[in-house]
Amino acid sequence: MNSSKLHSDNPELLIYISGKLHITIPGGIRLTGLERLKVTLKISLKAQPSGIAFRHHLDLYNSIQTEQMIEKSAEVLDISTSEISTVINLLCGALENYRSERLEAMKPKTIEKKQLSDQERKAAVAFLKSPGLLQRTGAAIAASGLIGEETNSMIAYLTYTSRKRHTPLHLMCLGASGTGKTWLQEKVSELMPEEDKLEITTLSSNAFYYFGREELKHKLLLIEDLDGAESVLYPLRELQSKRKISKTVTLKDNKGNLKTVTLNVEGPVCVSGCTTREALYEDNANRCILLYMDNSMEQDKKIMDYQRRLSAGQVDQGAEQRIRTQLKNVQRILNPVTVKNPHAVYLQLPEAVFKPRRTMLLLLLFTETITYYHQYQRELKTDTDTGEQYIESTIEDIEAAFTLLEATILKKSDELNDACRGFFEKLKAWLKDQDTESFYSKEIRSALRISPSSISRYLYELERMGYIKIVRGNRYKGFEYKVQSWNDLEVLSTDAKTLIANILQDIRSVTRNPGVSQGPYGLHNNQKINKKDAVTQGK
Repeated sequence: MNSSKLHSDNPELLIYISGKLHITIPGGIRLTGLERLKVTLKISLKAQPSGIAFRHHLDLYNSIQTEQMIEKSAEVLDISTSEISTVINLLCGALENYRSERLEAMKPKTIEKKQLSDQERKAAVAFLKSPGLLQRTGAAIAASGLIGEETNSMIAYLTYTSRKRHTPLHLMCLGASGTGKTWLQEKVSELMPEEDKLEITTLSSNAFYYFGREELKHKLLLIEDLDGAESVLYPLRELQSKRKISKTVTLKDNKGNLKTVTLNVEGPVCVSGCTTREALYEDNANRCILLYMDNSMEQDKKIMDYQRRLSAGQVDQGAEQRIRTQLKNVQRILNPVTVKNPHAVYLQLPEAVFKPRRTMLLLLLFTETITYYHQYQRELKTDTDTGEQYIESTIEDIEAAFTLLEATILKKSDELNDACRGFFEKLKAWLKDQDTESFYSKEIRSALRISPSSISRYLYELERMGYIKIVRGNRYKGFEYKVQSWNDLEVLSTDAKTLIANILQDIRSVTRNPGVSQGPYGLHNNQKINKKDAVTQGK
């Protein structure tokens, strides 16, 4: 007998040639349901593939159907049943192998963790042990090809680093279309090891429940646009908050009886996503550190200058790749370790912060992440009661956390959203240049080059909040507006900075005088203070 071969170039039209027979399988085979092998066969003689043919649909695992097909095809093609039976058996084996290969190819490829050489490990350890770690990391991030966004990129890098901790942080990049949200997320994620991240474009509503039980554990989930993950926002929130999700579904067993099965997926995970619509995803945003993109003209110039140099071949992309590889290796040698912040009892937030409970948690976790990143520079201590080993946060860690999150905390204290606040600050600057307090929307739209719909939305919001008021005019000739609040943002910023300075001063005072037990705002623990008085003293 001649050699048999299954031609699978077109999965929807399989061709099997063996002996005297030429068998075509239109529609291919189903890859699911391994207990059956349903096919549609067109059997003809190899010598005359376009001649007389026998067509039949059957399950090749059903012996009765297979025997009937062999007898009928032998009669139509005028060959012996033994020849057809032999070819059908070979066909079954070939189809089983083909299905197994296809299923194996469809499995997600598990990226193996890279084993560092001695030289790579020594270089990574030296990087983590050298002084000025955050400053050198920021310089490395910039040298890896990320232009501008110095503070945002460092926050994103530390947030992604927290994926290795028991309670990771989460990130949401916000800004108008074309301001670099996805670009920032992409460039910083390139500094994370491939085996520790999962990039997602869209997800079906139940997709998260069908990951392996520990497949997402300590992973970085990168969602390019939250609009593409709108159907999974609820399980995403549960993964962020509870660090695990579960779902009970009904399945049929081999006898056709229904039974319930619980699908469990465990975290923790670090989630990072981009969106232009903060208000729409408020529940998810409350669990995240919010990054607002820099859409200033200076940032535009930096980006365009880099684009020109890249196009001209003046950017050393090899050097950028080496820096990315180095930072990946740095991430790989970070070890799980408990972090304790002995100064946490002194930390306070400005009174104006909305949702202070979650904001305080984000601040504490971010401080711990900075400490965690400095683990090679911290003394490893042991709890005498539990035997647990841990490292402690320092005043420098707290100061770095406040410095990096200053804009984020300020945004969470501002009742205006970022777009409206940006417009309001530009409006005030323009009015100061014009030496006037009142304006018409038409002249502002022309001066600031804003679309009519956007300026109408901003003015409505500012009037509703009491930042501007209508002094005269009507809907036909236009309204004249006047600014009511000129320095609200400066007051918020000054109050926050004063409060932070007082907190750091108190911590340093306690550190210098460990026998003095102080609480927040420089008070002894036996003194009482309410929130209103605390803000007054903080100022």
